[in-house]
Amino acid sequence: MTTLQNRPNTALLVIDVQNGVVEGAHQRDAVVANIGSIVEKARRARVPVVWVQHASEELVTGSDSWRIVPELSPGDAEPLIEKNYGDSFEDTTLEGVLAGLGVGRLIVVGAETDACVRSTLHGALTRGYDATLVSDAHTAQDKTDWGAPPPDQVIAHTNLYWTYQAAPGRTAGTVATGDVDFA
Repeated sequence: MTTLQNRPNTALLVIDVQNGVVEGAHQRDAVVANIGSIVEKARRARVPVVWVQHASEELVTGSDSWRIVPELSPGDAEPLIEKNYGDSFEDTTLEGVLAGLGVGRLIVVGAETDACVRSTLHGALTRGYDATLVSDAHTAQDKTDWGAPPPDQVIAHTNLYWTYQAAPGRTAGTVATGDVDFA
């Protein structure tokens, strides 16, 4: 369905599952386990796994908080995209990597739901990709002190609206970990 020409392949996009990003996040261990399960399923299906890693003043490149969580490990041949903005496409090599892999459909997991995950989903859809969010494989920290809803509500709302998201010639939607299909 993607509007991108000659891009029939699917990739798993793992966004910012870094120590400093998911530390204290809602259902952190369950979400990381779900992401690990999906990564292994993608590898078995020979579907590209593309990792995204954020750097900022709080996530200094090379620091422990910047590192991907110890439960997950990018493979040597799996692309790792470094970013400085919420949208994983913005000022990165992601588009070139996906084009080189012939990818027009993304399965998206990671953190933070209400920031980088949401920005990347919208960025993918506006750039012509089909984008599916794995409903139980993304998380957020509690930002209620800044007026945000509790993280479980942020996650539920994101799942709700992404389930019904669409654009001409492109599809969106959500799927649970157990129902991820890379075909």
